Amino acid sequence: MSTAATRSDARLDAAVESVDVHVCRVPTDEPESDGTLEWESTTIVVVEVHAGGNPGIGYTYCESAAGELIRATLADVVCGSDALDVRAAWLAMTQRVRNAGRPGIAFCAVSAIDQALWDVKARLLGLPLISLLGAAHETVPIYGSGGFCSYSDARLQEQLGDWAAAGIPRVKMKLGREPQRDPARLDAARAAIGDDVELFVDANGAYTPKLALGWAERLAHEWDVRWFEEPVSSGDLEGLAFVRDHGPAGLEVAAGEYAYVPADFRNLIGRVDCLQADVTRCGGITGVLSASGLANTHALDVSAHCAPAISAHAFCAVERRRHLEYFHDHVRVEALLFDGVLEPEGGTLRPDRSRAGNGLELKRTELERWAA
Repeated sequence: MSTAATRSDARLDAAVESVDVHVCRVPTDEPESDGTLEWESTTIVVVEVHAGGNPGIGYTYCESAAGELIRATLADVVCGSDALDVRAAWLAMTQRVRNAGRPGIAFCAVSAIDQALWDVKARLLGLPLISLLGAAHETVPIYGSGGFCSYSDARLQEQLGDWAAAGIPRVKMKLGREPQRDPARLDAARAAIGDDVELFVDANGAYTPKLALGWAERLAHEWDVRWFEEPVSSGDLEGLAFVRDHGPAGLEVAAGEYAYVPADFRNLIGRVDCLQADVTRCGGITGVLSASGLANTHALDVSAHCAPAISAHAFCAVERRRHLEYFHDHVRVEALLFDGVLEPEGGTLRPDRSRAGNGLELKRTELERWAA
């Protein structure tokens, strides 16, 4: 049978048959904290969508409640629908969660299913996901991300230094929990990575606007920091604009990891130098493509927030993609639970065009081991 005929049959028979949910909680390798939060485990909600004898895989980093929302509310929305009409399913899901409150857990749940639907569509058509989405790029540059406030200076230097030695040309650390310690931590980080590797920082909203502006001046001039993420809460739109507009040249202000619905991205326009988008929160791949279109109209770059195993595929379709956060926790969790995760190549991730869909397969024994 020809490939064309096979794809035609898949098109005719592609109804979503079932939706399975797995909730896993994986302990961190040591206690972690940033400027505003502490944690010792990471929860991931994994979704399998089945259609035409193919599984589609998606996931979100969220509370286990997202899994229950999928089971109780969203599974019935997509079951029986055309697996190749992802946009229609996305619209139906976002309508269904109206009263649940779209921003937050509800859109995390939508995100996981949306990813799985794109994956199963690509597998039904025998295509790698990057081809189905339409590649604007073959790779996505990455930056190593971790550098938690809870780390000793030695551990901070080890982690960031290892990324630099592996050829990753930019790294990020957390700050803001104990401001009196941060100058020494920044000194240690810069010593570990040298002068040629870019140093990024993330305050996770720890500062007021004026405190953030004071730190922005020091960060740029004393440690040659180029990226200041969430210097204030991402909900403080005026504060973000204040730091961006009054900060030193060469230091970019970034936010967007907590943008869920399209209006959240719209509200950040004019307040940040680079927009972030999280494929596990913003409505999945469909949401990322929407944010990409908005960014294009404002000549604004978009950076992928975390979840590298799926973000690499999604952001190859983002015209103005900047880079991808290669986050320590998510790299660990995805390698534990999935076969087919991508390994960095010279500071980039390259989707595997030899594998259909997103290229991931579930490690079912590990899913059972870490089940929450």
